[in-house]
Amino acid sequence: MKKNFTDLALLLLRLGFGGFMLTHGIPKLSKLSNAAEFPDPLGIGGLPSLILCLIGEVLAPILIIIGFKTKWAAIPAAITMLVAAFVVHAKDDLSTKEHALLFCIAFVVIFLAGPGKMSIDRMK
Repeated sequence: MKKNFTDLALLLLRLGFGGFMLTHGIPKLSKLSNAAEFPDPLGIGGLPSLILCLIGEVLAPILIIIGFKTKWAAIPAAITMLVAAFVVHAKDDLSTKEHALLFCIAFVVIFLAGPGKMSIDRMK
């Protein structure tokens, strides 16, 4: 009998990458008290940059972990990682960009594959 572990694999992908992304995003919540000093890589201001970063690194990963609106949540998470890799770390070497690129690839896979059966999106 052949077993298909695709849904388990998608759950592990969501939990792993969503959870590890939270370790980057949750500490940034404390920066809300002084958002003007947050880096402004897109030239839109510190507060808007921080809000976009928190959406991509806190809100989206939480939605990805629980599997709610997963495909939609993967988009801002992936975009945040593209900005981190190619704007924030534009002048850095590949080894510095690597973490952001790996997260981006995982979020693109989640977007393309969907959340799997073990998610709120697929509850019946």
